[in-house]
Amino acid sequence: MEEKALPAPLESAPWQHYSVLLVDDEPGMLSFLQRALSSRCGIVDCANCVETARPLFNRKRYDLIVLDIAMPGQSGIDWLHELRQDGYAGDVILMTAYADLDTAIEALRAGAADFLLKPFSLAVVLNAIQRCFERSRLARENFVLRREISTRDADIEGVVGQSALMLKLCERIKRIAPTPATILLTGESGTGKEVAARALHGMSNRAKGPFVPLNCAAISAELIESELFGHVKGAYTGAQQSREGLFYYARGGTLFLDEIAELPAAAQAKLLRVLEERRIRPVGSEQEIPVDVRVIAASNRDLKAEVSAQRFRQDLYYRLQVVEVTLPALRERPEDLAPLVEHFINQLAPHLDVPRLTPDARTLARMAAYDWPGNVRELRNFVERSLILGWFDLGPEPALGNVTVTADESLEVVEKRHILAVLAACESNKSEAARRLGISRKTLDRKCQAWASENLGERSRPALHPEPAAAPRTLAARRCSSCAVGHPDYLGR
Repeated sequence: MEEKALPAPLESAPWQHYSVLLVDDEPGMLSFLQRALSSRCGIVDCANCVETARPLFNRKRYDLIVLDIAMPGQSGIDWLHELRQDGYAGDVILMTAYADLDTAIEALRAGAADFLLKPFSLAVVLNAIQRCFERSRLARENFVLRREISTRDADIEGVVGQSALMLKLCERIKRIAPTPATILLTGESGTGKEVAARALHGMSNRAKGPFVPLNCAAISAELIESELFGHVKGAYTGAQQSREGLFYYARGGTLFLDEIAELPAAAQAKLLRVLEERRIRPVGSEQEIPVDVRVIAASNRDLKAEVSAQRFRQDLYYRLQVVEVTLPALRERPEDLAPLVEHFINQLAPHLDVPRLTPDARTLARMAAYDWPGNVRELRNFVERSLILGWFDLGPEPALGNVTVTADESLEVVEKRHILAVLAACESNKSEAARRLGISRKTLDRKCQAWASENLGERSRPALHPEPAAAPRTLAARRCSSCAVGHPDYLGR
């Protein structure tokens, strides 16, 4: 069994990500395979019989098992049948020195990936292993693709916008993408953190590897560790078979952890150790597995505040914040509104099979006056709804009514009087008033709260809306529940 020169693809194969279990009762064959694979694979464990191999397998999920057929105790084929019944989907290569056609057929029917007849050369076994690892890689990629299809929209939007803020963001992404640094993305909900994470992955040297996203808020605290790191059979109640975690499927690529602030404390500690040591331990396993994964985390919360409130580990925060990228809110870059609307129209109209819409200047102006608290995600949903309806549903424009403007009044005073008038017309229904005004409910609440504070702190200030002289004294002016300001429209008439 002299080692021969291998083809270039085999020598450069990235097998350090894979684990192998060798099972053979011949010490010479076991030593030969161990020496051949220990320098090529990440983990190589050995056993001289099925009874010795079974506890190793139960503690760890192997990518490949190389198994002799004829051994003392349980045969290799019998154990292969058992493995398949328990749900093991990894590849198994069977070996034997006493092969006939019936044995080969039985091995293939049992689910063997390959069948080797002893004695064999090093090149033969390495080529067989190469084929198995290639199938494993393709299976991981299929898993990732199926996961993406089931969890994301029909298309993934690219970074769109020519504002100064977006140009600065794109330049920052280009600069840090090729580095191996862990990245923390911050920003309000809907600002496009996953889009930025995909851009970082696509522009990195890991672009050919998988991009695996996980919303930490969508997984229960009891299952998050299993989801991330995997588990072995019997690790907890209901774990009827072993399962790889997302770190396994993200090997050689990027793991995107969205809503990282929702990660339970126990999982935070384990994640910190993985980031520091680049090794994972499946739940219930006694062995650690080396992983080559870039982690990009994201949160719409202020993680510094979460650390101060002792809801997030300080050491994990600093480990994640090697490079921090803040995504701007849509209201901070109104010049990007028109390009985004056009982008979504071009993207969604063919998908929905509806005619395109072209917003006029008046429509864009009203859209720009809105705060978009849901940011780009809200804008996309608005465009989709508008395409389905066939028109831009911005709500009726608010009527000024009998609000008058004098030359010595500031814009702030006029705005306040106008908003209060619309509130009165809507009978204090703030949601309806916000819709008529073309602003968000959040913006309306903020303005009303500010006026309430001014009114409480400046009692001596002349009323902005004095009662008319003709108003009956028996009917006192009602105060707006939001801003505590009395005005004619709220008089009890």
